[in-house]
Amino acid sequence: MEMVQTKVHHKKRQVVIFIILILLWEAGSESIQYSILEETESGTFVANLTKDLGLTMGELAARAARVVFKGNRQYLQFDPETYDLLLNEKLDREELCGSTEPCVLPFQVLLENPLQFFQAALLIRDINDHAPEFPAREMLLKISEITMPGKVFPLKMAQDLDAGSNSLQSYKISSNPHFHVLTRNRKDGRKSPELVLDKALDREEQPELRLILTALDGGSPPRSGTTKIQIVVLDSNDNAPEFAQEFYEAQVPENSSLGSLVLTVSARDLDAGSFGEVSYALFQVDDVNQPFELNANTGEIRLRKTLDFEEFQSYQVDVEATDGGGLSGKCSLVIKVLDVNDNAPELTMSSLTNPIPENLPEIIVAVFSISDADSGHNQQVTCSIDDNLPFLLRPSVENFYTLVTEGALDRESRAEYNITITVTDMGTPRLKTEHNITVLVSDVNDNAPAFTQTSYTLSVRENNSPALHIGSVRATDRDEGANAQVTYSLLPTLDAHVPLASLVSINPDNGHLFALRSLDYEALRAFEFRVGAADRGSPALSSQALVRVLVVDDNDNAPFVLYPLQNASAPCTELVPRAAEAGYLVTKVVAVDGDSGQNAWLSYQLLKATEPGLFGVWAHNGEVRTARLLSERDAAKHRLVVLVKDNGEPPLSASVTLHVLLVDGFSQPYLPAPEAAAADAAPAAPLTVYLVVALASVSSLFVFSVLVFVAVRLCRRGGAASVGRCSVPEGPFPGHLVDVSGTGTLSQSYQYEVCLTGGPGTGEFKFLKPIHPNFPPQGTRREMEENPSVRNSFLFS
Repeated sequence: MEMVQTKVHHKKRQVVIFIILILLWEAGSESIQYSILEETESGTFVANLTKDLGLTMGELAARAARVVFKGNRQYLQFDPETYDLLLNEKLDREELCGSTEPCVLPFQVLLENPLQFFQAALLIRDINDHAPEFPAREMLLKISEITMPGKVFPLKMAQDLDAGSNSLQSYKISSNPHFHVLTRNRKDGRKSPELVLDKALDREEQPELRLILTALDGGSPPRSGTTKIQIVVLDSNDNAPEFAQEFYEAQVPENSSLGSLVLTVSARDLDAGSFGEVSYALFQVDDVNQPFELNANTGEIRLRKTLDFEEFQSYQVDVEATDGGGLSGKCSLVIKVLDVNDNAPELTMSSLTNPIPENLPEIIVAVFSISDADSGHNQQVTCSIDDNLPFLLRPSVENFYTLVTEGALDRESRAEYNITITVTDMGTPRLKTEHNITVLVSDVNDNAPAFTQTSYTLSVRENNSPALHIGSVRATDRDEGANAQVTYSLLPTLDAHVPLASLVSINPDNGHLFALRSLDYEALRAFEFRVGAADRGSPALSSQALVRVLVVDDNDNAPFVLYPLQNASAPCTELVPRAAEAGYLVTKVVAVDGDSGQNAWLSYQLLKATEPGLFGVWAHNGEVRTARLLSERDAAKHRLVVLVKDNGEPPLSASVTLHVLLVDGFSQPYLPAPEAAAADAAPAAPLTVYLVVALASVSSLFVFSVLVFVAVRLCRRGGAASVGRCSVPEGPFPGHLVDVSGTGTLSQSYQYEVCLTGGPGTGEFKFLKPIHPNFPPQGTRREMEENPSVRNSFLFS
């Protein structure tokens, strides 16, 4: 069993394994062992794991079961339908285990969700597929004729690659009167033949013998191998060579250099002359596996091939010493190979999950095993990863480890990790193996789209063309893939008066906003709505931003003249006394502009006049005043054309025609000439009619009072003929005609006196000079003109 220990260092998490045959079981069950004959065809049924492991039907497939052998070999496989355990390939016991018996291949069954290990082993049973073989087809023995019966002569062994009862069991010799053969069991488990002399030899009678040695195994039926033995009978040689020791032992490190001296054997012969000269030779030579060479004269055994402890831990060598007369002696050597730390640890990856999802703790990233082909202290290994990574190494069954996340990962912080798993043994010098894996973190929809601004302000000029691109909103999502694809939409507005669906639209893919129709500043100056951004993840996440659209005014409204009205059936004539001084206020042209800002700034100028230089127009308020003193030479009738122009680009304008009549005093009645009335007569405009009706209905009571006041005043002037009835409307104009800025528009503080002419011009408005409601009956014109409250107060009549 193997013992697993964990040791944590300052900078690295290291897990130290001491492999001392301690098995660690997560499943808490004992090892399961299966057996199969070698050379069995692939696809042969081995076991029903579902039943043996106590699992439910289909659980092996659902938990992605895998079979893991050392070295990542796949000797077994799962049936794709039943998940029975099948043989994946033909197995040769002799190739896999050599002479080791029993031949057991341990493996693990790995299950996921949750991670679980089951320990198992596959026993490969031997079949008798190899016959015994001798290293040589013929052996030569030289035996003195004076050798006494009972003398034993060792012979070369046969080799059988099979194991157990199928291996070599016995030897037999062909029938002869002088020898029989014995089968001796050696310490290493092998069986060697020994030839025993039964009857003394006589060189003169038979100088040479030929025998056949047969090796038999224990298979059924048994297999055999043969070799020929040639025995030469020598003339008298009294003493055979004898070794100083019958058994030698030596140790040699596996990293010893070629030619290194391993051991020196020595034998002596008591005979003299050539019979006492001894030569040495390896008794049984296997050129394939034999890594040693022997000096025939000195008995030195040296290394001729590189040793590998992991392949052979020891060698048993027989050495034969032969004298000049052909007599020989034999000794045995056991040479043990000492392990050195010449194998770096190995890491075998069994399972790798890549990519791994973010936001989930303790995810199993990888399952792997580590091993070291060395032994003892050289086989002890440590396993570690860098300390600054959010991953942990956890020991599992035997020498298996799992690499798990230490906590939940955030792909937006780091989407890729390069992990180096370092496996180091405890030998001298220490050897290590590094295995690099790249772990990708897959995205989870955990980030809602975020707008680049919490609110957007867009401007669009009125009278725009439909489908005009007026701006864009943009949101980003820190996720990736479909989780980062943003779709834009308009959110329902709480203001029922704003028809959002008919005003703007948004491109769902890029957030571009479009005006669906032409906007009118005078109707809608600004509006607000919210835009939503949602990703395409599951579940979808969203956010929203406020968008404010400002309609920029365009100079699309020309000035509108409120007074004097131009579409009346008869022109309105202003009466100016000839005694008026320069600067006398004749009337005031009142106009409004539906635009705003500088587009609504109005300026006035005198475009045409019957007598230039007699009248002038103030540019900023439209007041028409006398430019000089009037005289008797000035014409009585004057026609003035006043131009009203805004400050837009390009500027728009309107004109109005004024009729001015110079009179000697207000006692003279005025009736326009019939031809003038006929020339200027026109159908009353609907706007005039609506305005008259509105003013009359709202101010009827006040008009009546004013009429009484005007009647009394006219009576005081000498009972002049009544020209018309006056009315004084009050109160503000409708909001769309009033600009509270007071610049070039009708102020709510103005009142006007309006004369309703008799005759065919009935129904037309006309202005008289401005008066104050408390105008004194005997006041002078100069007092009136110098009083600002009088000049800035008008009455409609």
